[in-house]
Amino acid sequence: MLELLICSLVTILPDYLYRRYVQGKRFGKEITFFSVWFELRWGITSCLMLTVALITMIFYFHPATDTATLFFRTIPILPETSGRVAEVNFGFSAPVKKGDVIFRLDNSKQEAALETAKRKVAEVDAALVAAEADIVKAEAQIQEAKSAHQQAKDELDVKSELQRRNPGIVPQRDIEKLQVMVDQRQAGIDAAMAVKQSAALRVSTLLPAEKASAEASLAQAQVDLDKTFVRAGVDGRVEQFLLRVGDVVNPLMRPAGILIPEGAGRRVLQAGFGQIEAQVMREGMVAEATCISKPWVIIPMVITTVQDYIAAGQFRGGEQLLEAQNVLRPGTVLVFMEPLFKGGLEGVTPGSSCIVNAYTSNHDEISNKETSTGRRIALHVVDGVGLVHALLLRIQALLLPIKTLVLSGH
Repeated sequence: MLELLICSLVTILPDYLYRRYVQGKRFGKEITFFSVWFELRWGITSCLMLTVALITMIFYFHPATDTATLFFRTIPILPETSGRVAEVNFGFSAPVKKGDVIFRLDNSKQEAALETAKRKVAEVDAALVAAEADIVKAEAQIQEAKSAHQQAKDELDVKSELQRRNPGIVPQRDIEKLQVMVDQRQAGIDAAMAVKQSAALRVSTLLPAEKASAEASLAQAQVDLDKTFVRAGVDGRVEQFLLRVGDVVNPLMRPAGILIPEGAGRRVLQAGFGQIEAQVMREGMVAEATCISKPWVIIPMVITTVQDYIAAGQFRGGEQLLEAQNVLRPGTVLVFMEPLFKGGLEGVTPGSSCIVNAYTSNHDEISNKETSTGRRIALHVVDGVGLVHALLLRIQALLLPIKTLVLSGH
């Protein structure tokens, strides 16, 4: 309607003024309800054509959309294992900090496993002390065996010397017995040294390996116990948290609730523009937005990212061929916008629906000396008609509460 009024000022109005003051035709006389089309046909036709051209130019070079929302991602509150809830630390809605325990599962089994692992580590430590005592004992046995061996060897040497000096003075049988005793005492030394080596091997290799295995089991038991404490991964807020003691939660089918990260939906506005406007959407374009949750306020924005893919065209590989006609609605070009000034989105509720206008700026090309005069004039016109769209957005912002509260019928 606004475009039609503007175009009529340069088409229908001059045509009427010519008819009135040049041809002398007046309303109610020559110009009536039945003859107005014939009399003002040039102005009406020009007005319609100019209006269509103006609307097309405005909406192409300065695209608008009412499918804009402050999307925000939620984090499901899920345990890493299934179990029955034993303790809940937060209510229906509450702020949480990173690391806070939101709820705890029944962990009697995990605590028992942890205690068993601790006892196993203590058992290995005790075995290590016993093995060190066995080393001391083996060293004493080695010393005892060496003393007995030395005593038997000395006695054998004495009797062998007497037998050498006075053959027959010592029975040969005694010498043989002493030789057997020396060999036996040497075997005792070897046995004691083997016992010491075995005990040393247990202290240096076997028991440390068993202790490492027991400590790994202890760490695993501690991890299993920690899994029963469900903590907040980020700062944020739990909403609609209806979990109660006795509920059974499952990481696959029964999440416990929703955690909304702090600042989610308060930094970036996402908007979907028509596919025909993909050629003019650029990063750095200035835009304006007005949101239902913050009426009568125009928020200056800047486009930071233009998604180069249209979500309507995505598909997952499967056992059926893709059928193009199943895409009933054309997709939109998704753009991300941030406030031009700090705190621009303050007061806008995350998830709120918004209306967005984006404005094409040809200032750089107009300022370029190589740009022709005709093109400069055309670009000036393109940039100038953005004022009409800005005015329309402000009219929409004024009428939005009335449309929502009065004319919606709710």
